[in-house]
Amino acid sequence: MDMKENTGLLIRGINKNFGPVEAVKEVSLDVQEGEFFTLLGPSGCGKTTLLRIIAGLEMADSGNVILGGEDITSFPATKRQVNTVFQSYALFPHLTIFENVAFGLRSRKFPRNEVENRVSKRLEMLGLQDMAQRHPHQLSGGQQQRVALARALVNEPKVLLLDEPMSALDAKLRAQVQVELRRLQRKLGQTFILVTHDQSEAMVVSDQIAVMNQGRIIQFGSPKDVYERPKTQFVAEFLGAANLLRGRKKNGGLETGFGLLVLDREPAWEEGSVAIRPERMRITDVKASVNGFKARVREAIYRGTDLDLWLDPGPLRVRTAAHREYEVGDEVWLEFPKEALVILDE
Repeated sequence: MDMKENTGLLIRGINKNFGPVEAVKEVSLDVQEGEFFTLLGPSGCGKTTLLRIIAGLEMADSGNVILGGEDITSFPATKRQVNTVFQSYALFPHLTIFENVAFGLRSRKFPRNEVENRVSKRLEMLGLQDMAQRHPHQLSGGQQQRVALARALVNEPKVLLLDEPMSALDAKLRAQVQVELRRLQRKLGQTFILVTHDQSEAMVVSDQIAVMNQGRIIQFGSPKDVYERPKTQFVAEFLGAANLLRGRKKNGGLETGFGLLVLDREPAWEEGSVAIRPERMRITDVKASVNGFKARVREAIYRGTDLDLWLDPGPLRVRTAAHREYEVGDEVWLEFPKEALVILDE
């Protein structure tokens, strides 16, 4: 194990059952120090259970959690250099913002001047210095979220765990806080691990994403890798819209209901699927020399900057620039660029 790997968080063969329910199955991950890492998946996929195991709030049935080269699997939560920001923020309503942030340091008997220095520094970093004497009910949702972050960060954890911390915010504020959170993580250079079911949130903040389903890691990689090159139908559909085309291998390509699709490599299977994102499909004025097909507009939805078209045969979804106008019944030429057709493993 090299020193770079040693300083990060290693998850090795984690299993956790709740009675007959297998919540986490043989999960292994490497999270590098200073990385923004996201566990992404639907409700009930095991991501929060895994986060709680890292935090020491749940004990795994088997497997190991290693932080900074030290096996902390058997450590209680209070002995781990890890802090968690929960979905509810869990602020103390009767305490001021300053005292909320100071609570952990005071309970650990830190000297008064160190408490004041550390808390003031974190409040200033998060733009809360003018609100130190307010109470939680006097703050907006976004401000409360920043207080919860300050309270966790003031303890200087090696890893900050974030359990759906933005789900209570409205859409506009959530988008703003996502960017703020990413900037803060880069500024601090600390390891953040986020749990979310929101694929757009994961794409905005993450260095690496692990997509979970039914207790397992289905795919792992950078946001671009996971979005552009999904390995399975689940990943293709969970990370945004995807057109799935099923067919049989023929002459190195795929024989589909449209005709023969030329692929950039030959599939390993005889029958299977390829995926293509709506924005990667092209509407052309004439038939493309490769993978060009005629289709008919079944539905058109204007989205401001984009226009979403549903086409027959299919149904296919195409995202195109909004300045071009299409009506139901229009015939169009479609191109499936072969480099945009992703061969799925199933």
